[in-house]
Amino acid sequence: MDVPAGQSARTSGSRLPPSPAAPPRRRRPSGEPPPLPHHLHTTGVGWLVASAVLVALAIVVFAGGLRGPAIAVTVLDDAVVRWLAGPDAPWLVRVWEALAFLGSWWVLNILAVGLILALLALRRFRHLILAVIAAQLLTMVEYQVVGSLAQRPRPFGVDIRAGWGGWAMPSVQVANLAATLVVALYTLVPEGRWRQLGKLAATGVVALAGLGRVGLGAEAPTDVLVGAAIGVTIPLVLFRLFAPNEIFPIRYRRGRSAHLDVTGTRGEAIRRGLEDQLGVQVAEIKPFGLSGSAGSTPLRITVKGDPPRQLFGKLYARSHLRSDRWYKLGRELLYGRLEDEKPFNTVRRLVQQEDYALHKLHAAGLPSPAPFGFVELTPEREYLLVFEFFDGAEELGEAEVDDQVIDDGLGIVRKLWDAGLAHRDIKPANLLVRDGRMLLIDVAFVQARPSPWRQAVDLANMMLCLALRSSPELVYERALRQFSVSEITEGFAAARGLALPPSSGGCCGPRGATCTPSSCGCCQPRPSRCRSSAGACGGSGSWPSPWSWRCCWSPPSCPRPATTPPSRPRWRPRVFPATTWSRCGSRPRPCRRRRWCRASATCRWGGRWARWPSTTTGR
Repeated sequence: MDVPAGQSARTSGSRLPPSPAAPPRRRRPSGEPPPLPHHLHTTGVGWLVASAVLVALAIVVFAGGLRGPAIAVTVLDDAVVRWLAGPDAPWLVRVWEALAFLGSWWVLNILAVGLILALLALRRFRHLILAVIAAQLLTMVEYQVVGSLAQRPRPFGVDIRAGWGGWAMPSVQVANLAATLVVALYTLVPEGRWRQLGKLAATGVVALAGLGRVGLGAEAPTDVLVGAAIGVTIPLVLFRLFAPNEIFPIRYRRGRSAHLDVTGTRGEAIRRGLEDQLGVQVAEIKPFGLSGSAGSTPLRITVKGDPPRQLFGKLYARSHLRSDRWYKLGRELLYGRLEDEKPFNTVRRLVQQEDYALHKLHAAGLPSPAPFGFVELTPEREYLLVFEFFDGAEELGEAEVDDQVIDDGLGIVRKLWDAGLAHRDIKPANLLVRDGRMLLIDVAFVQARPSPWRQAVDLANMMLCLALRSSPELVYERALRQFSVSEITEGFAAARGLALPPSSGGCCGPRGATCTPSSCGCCQPRPSRCRSSAGACGGSGSWPSPWSWRCCWSPPSCPRPATTPPSRPRWRPRVFPATTWSRCGSRPRPCRRRRWCRASATCRWGGRWARWPSTTTGR
C-alpha cells in the first residue's frame, strides 16, 4: 500500500486488491448471524425464560384466589414454613433473625446509597441510569403486576416474627436484595473470575436471606423463589442489552472509554469480516495512535502477502455515536447556526458519512487516504472503516517544515475550497509529512457545501499549524500566492477561541488564550489595529490590517508598542489602553494586587500576568 508522498493510490481507492491466499468475497446468507452477533448469552436467556414462566404461573395459579391448584401449592408451602418456624427455640429464632437481617431495609438502603455514590465517583453515569430504571421496573412488577394480580396472603398457622406489609408474593425484600447485588456485580466488578465468584457469593446471600424470611414465617418458599427470579432478571437483561461489557467494560486502569478491546471474540469477528466482506486475510491487528483519538478505536491491520501490506482501520460502536451526538450538541450551543449540524441516528450512517468523505477527498485530488470500504461486525452497532495506511509518515508537529510543505498545506485548503468541502478538524495531529510532502487524514468531520465561516477557519488553522513549525512571515508570504489578503483576513477574523484546535495553541497556555507563533509559547493579547500604510507602521507598509485579529502574529513592519513601567504603581480596574500588552490572558483583566515587576513591566498576580496601564494619569 506504499504510494508516493503527496498522492494516494487512486487505482485502489474503489476496490481493495485481495490477498493471494484469501478466498473470494462471500455474501452472508439470510439467517446467518453476523461476525459479532449481539445476544444475551445463555444465562441471560435462561433467567429471562425462568422468570417469565414463574411470573406467568404465579398469576395463573393465584389470580383466582385460593381454589384449585392454589390450594395444593399453599398447603405445600405452609408445611415447609411450619417445619422451619415450628420449633420454639430462642437460639433458632435468633439465627433466623440474623439471616433475615441480610435482606432488611436498613441493609438495602445502605447498599443502594453506597452503590449510587460509587457510580458517581467512578463517573459511570450510563450504569447509574440503568440501575435507576431497573429499580423502577422492579417496583412496578412487584406491586402493580404480580402483587396486585396474585394477591397471595401470608403463611397460615405460624407466628410472623419479621416485619411485613402488603401481599406475600413476591418477596419484596428478597427481590430488592437480589437486584441490588446484580447491579453491583455488573457496575463495579470486572468481567471474569471475580465476577463469577461474586455471582456465587450473591447467590448464597440471597438464599440465606430468603431462608431467614421463611423461618420467621414472613413468606413462603414460592414467594421467595418468584421474588429472587424477578430481582435477578430485570437488571441482568437491562445491563446485557444496554451496557454490554464489550462496549462498556468495567475496568480500573487508565484509558479512554472510546477504545474498544480488539482481542478475543471481537478480534476474531474483525478477521472474519475482513476476509468475507473485503477479501483480505489478516496477519495482525494492533491498536495504533490511541492517544490522539477519542472518537473511535484506531487500528493498524497487517494483511498477509509478499510483502505484507498495512491498512488503517477505525472501529466504531454505539458509544462513539453517543459521543458524536454530544460533540455536535456542544458545537451547536456554542456557535449556533454556524455549526447547526444534525447528529446521526445509527452507527451505520456515521460510518457511511466518513467513507463518503474519503471518496470525495480522493476524487478531488487531495492527498488523503484511499478508501477501501467498511466491514459490518454487528448490524447497526459496530462497523470497521478501512482505508490506506501512510507508512513512514510523521505528524506535522515533529516534522521539518520547508517551503514545499507549506505550499502543500495551503494547497490542501485551496483544493478543499474549490471542491466545496471543509475539513473542520485541521490540527497538527491530522497533518502528516512523508518524504517532504504533506498528507491529510481524519476526515470524519468533512462537510460538503459548508458555510464560508467554516472554510475560513480551515485556512486560519492551517496557517497557524504551519507557523508553529516555521516562520509566520514565511507562511504569510507563501499564503499570498494562493489566497488574497481579504481571504486571509476573513480566516483569522473567524478563528476565535474554541474555533481553534487545542493542539495548535497548546504551546500558548490555557485554551482561549491568544497565540503568537513567532515566539511559540509567548501569549499576547489582541493589539490595536495596525494599518498597512507606511505612515502608520513606520515601515514599508506591506503588513495588512488582518493583524487586528484575536489570534495574531507580531507584524514585522509594525513593531510592538514600547512600554515602560509607570513612575508609580497605578491601578485602573476597567479602562485599558489599546496599546498595552499582557501575557497569558484571553481578555483584559485588572491587576488584583498593586504589585509591579519593573523588570518585565507587568503586574503578576496568582501566577498569571495582567495588564498595567501605559499612562500614569489617574485611576
